[in-house]
Amino acid sequence: MQFLEKKIVINITRNFEVYVITTKSQKGYIMFSSFAVRILASPGANVTLPCALLSKDTVHFGSIGIRIKWTKVADDEALNEDVLLSMGFHKKTYGRFDNRVFMETEDPDSEDASITIIDVAPEDSGKYRCEIMNGMEDTVQDVTLEVQGVVFPYSPNVGRYNLNFDAAVKACTDQDAVVASFDQLFEAWRGGLDWCNAGWLNDGTVQYPITKPREPCGGSNNRPGLRNYGQRDKQMSRYDVFCYASALEGDFYWLDQPNRLTFDEAVQACLDDEAEIAKVSHIYAAWKLNSYDRCDAGWLADGSVRYPISRPRKNCSPTEAAVRFVGFPDKNQQSFGVYCFKAQKTLPINSQLQLTIVTLCSMFVLIFVLSLHVYNVSSKKTLPLRHI
Repeated sequence: MQFLEKKIVINITRNFEVYVITTKSQKGYIMFSSFAVRILASPGANVTLPCALLSKDTVHFGSIGIRIKWTKVADDEALNEDVLLSMGFHKKTYGRFDNRVFMETEDPDSEDASITIIDVAPEDSGKYRCEIMNGMEDTVQDVTLEVQGVVFPYSPNVGRYNLNFDAAVKACTDQDAVVASFDQLFEAWRGGLDWCNAGWLNDGTVQYPITKPREPCGGSNNRPGLRNYGQRDKQMSRYDVFCYASALEGDFYWLDQPNRLTFDEAVQACLDDEAEIAKVSHIYAAWKLNSYDRCDAGWLADGSVRYPISRPRKNCSPTEAAVRFVGFPDKNQQSFGVYCFKAQKTLPINSQLQLTIVTLCSMFVLIFVLSLHVYNVSSKKTLPLRHI
């Protein structure tokens, strides 16, 4: 196999890069495209992974011999998972992707090889490879999927079991989060969440997750699971709430200061650093998804003081990784530092926009490369760049 000299690089944004390299083998040309595409998704969502032909100078998918293959790529290739195989109207999905993965279009003449994965879970995270093969010009594209989110329990400064349903919705919204769904709480429980205070879910039920059964939490003889109080009166009943927040779209950090701060001083310190005082969702997302660890108690926007420990050690949550809650101290108390959050100026591109950009980039590459020629290193002959 020989590599041709030309390499085309197109930078779209800091999160998005397109490059096309052509290699020549005995069977023909292989077009390797790297769209540095990162798709962020929440558990339970339906997500589209984009893939399209980079050269329009090929026969349609519906023609005999065209094959589309999607694979979930592991670090050890022996552990790669087949996702979907398509030849014309014949399609097959595999393993845990069976009945969860569908072609974005059923039109065999379409040049779109994108797939949609329904009800994504954290274990769906990883690199996916799309291969479009016709024996003459093959296209290879990679897409990275990150299924990220965190469920956290929340109660207000007046204490536990003080929220009706509407107040619970507002409490989560104030923390840049939403009331968690049953599926989200279930996934969090599977991930190790153990919490003995009952909280609202978005379907109006009240539940709590137990991984270590014990007497005060539904009894020590019961199995681990979600304890369910069922539907409750949304106006009269009072509980805590389980909130759900997506991955951080910015930087969560401890702000170094020479002195301890009151709450108002903490708010101003973050503003002076061109940031905002962090919210409870930010500290949980940084801790759970980014393994943020800091053994310093700091003010948060709701007036609470907390600190995140991902590496338990003496004097720093020695028994377990957790976001430790100090309380809601007097805001005039000058005893704590502050955690800040700085939103990124360019938000991650969502799935649909990425798909649009991929299509536009493919068209741009086509127009660009058709006006060029690639020099064949070994034969010293000029090859039409339609093979790139």
